[in-house]
Amino acid sequence: MKTSFAKLIIAPLAGALLAAAPMVQAVKDGGILKAYHRGTPPSGSIHEEATNSTVSPYMGVFNNLIMYDQSEPRNSTDSIVLDLATSWAWSDDKTRLTFKLREGVKWHDGKPFTAKDVQCTWDLVLGKRKARLRKNPRKSWYRNLEKVTVNGDTEATFHLKRPQPAFVTLLASGYSPVYPCHVPPKKMRTKPIGTGPFKFVELKQNEHVKFIKNENYWKAGKPHLDGIEWTIIKSRSTRVLAFIAGKFDLTFNVDVTIPLLKDVKEQAPNAVCELRTTNVSTNLIVNQDRAPFDNAKIRKAMVLTLDRQAFIDILGHGQTVMGGALLPPPGGVWGMPPEVLQNVAGFNPDVEANRAEARMIMESLGYGPDNRLKVKVATRNIAVYRDPSVILIDHLKEIYIDGELETVETSNWHAKVARKDYMVGLNLTGIGVDDPDAMFYENYACGSQRNYTGYCNKELEKLYEQQSMMTDVEARKKLVWEIDKRLQEDAARPIIFHGKAATCWQPYVKNFTTMVNSVYNGWRMEDVWLDK
Repeated sequence: MKTSFAKLIIAPLAGALLAAAPMVQAVKDGGILKAYHRGTPPSGSIHEEATNSTVSPYMGVFNNLIMYDQSEPRNSTDSIVLDLATSWAWSDDKTRLTFKLREGVKWHDGKPFTAKDVQCTWDLVLGKRKARLRKNPRKSWYRNLEKVTVNGDTEATFHLKRPQPAFVTLLASGYSPVYPCHVPPKKMRTKPIGTGPFKFVELKQNEHVKFIKNENYWKAGKPHLDGIEWTIIKSRSTRVLAFIAGKFDLTFNVDVTIPLLKDVKEQAPNAVCELRTTNVSTNLIVNQDRAPFDNAKIRKAMVLTLDRQAFIDILGHGQTVMGGALLPPPGGVWGMPPEVLQNVAGFNPDVEANRAEARMIMESLGYGPDNRLKVKVATRNIAVYRDPSVILIDHLKEIYIDGELETVETSNWHAKVARKDYMVGLNLTGIGVDDPDAMFYENYACGSQRNYTGYCNKELEKLYEQQSMMTDVEARKKLVWEIDKRLQEDAARPIIFHGKAATCWQPYVKNFTTMVNSVYNGWRMEDVWLDK
């Protein structure tokens, strides 16, 4: 029998390649993932909340039409994948976006998912249903959405008033789940029902939030976990120490600060920790409807007293990021790079010169060493808010403003600032999508619920519209930078710094990926499994 020369060469080579190939670990099903949470979530209704305190635990209850690939760290249009939709297509004039939908999907209570649920969800967000959302923080995202129509049970079309290429990025966010038509908003706050991989079990105030596996999940073989339990521990040092001691498999979403990360790695060297830009900015908010802060001169003085590098050095050991409203590169896609940012008023590194100018402004208004302005500085009662608030109060003293810290519990914070029940505050603004449409319309548009300062500039509104219709990415970036520059110089919501922090997990937690430009989009958890 003849043996070819090729076979003699290929056979040993194939064997060598097989021997050298890395072993693919078999996925193990089962087990309860134990994570800690920093505080009681304000509710389980993602559409009504503006915090990852809700999104992180509850994202797994739901599905989107489309979503960001959970294995890709960077959210972009290239990383959008199908979820409840099987396809999407734009009309020729780019004003109609049609989704074909999956058949056979059921809600957790057994009722069928249909196109009507998609229509009901966005009718709810648009305020077109008799049932109302108690809070509607992202209604401004959809100001260009005229209506959603259905064609039978398996097709839904979004009708836009004008072209908006980035509309798909809004739908892919963890903030954009599909809700069931037959469940009222009130119930979604306390006992949410979705189509997702996990079912809500219970929430006990200041104790825990629990979820179990959806045995009838429409994605075959998922989820791998039997459930997820989030234990609520308000003290950051206590909860991080508990993780180090092995009592938890996973920390809360970017809860480990840069200083704490060093401790974690020293005391739990096997822990997997990923330090990420979060696309959450720390910013100064000033109620422009309340005297004396309706005076633009005072607001300008407050901006000039900020020593941004001091915040970065103290809180982030020099690793957090200076920027405008949008996260700068390399983490962000749309933010101003350093060479552009340095030309923005208020970002001059000569802090003493800035403060001298600020004191002159305050003195022209009658303030000085013997006539100081006393204010309460409101902030959320968690460490990541409190710590920079203390530094902010110290900086305000430099320009004759004496601040008294006022802490507000998580469940009340966003509602308080949304109704403008404050004078001065320190806020953290997380953006659900790294795109200017989400940032500008949610946080700076006239009348937006999330526009906490009341800033309104009709001239800039026209530029928001202009950039939103652009398809040339580089040209859009330049216009976005121009808009961002104006926002910073107008003290609309002065950005102090963009955060970096880590999420940590035990080495036996597999297939979990953290995102580099949003903390809201990576918590479906359907692919995660435990190797133990």
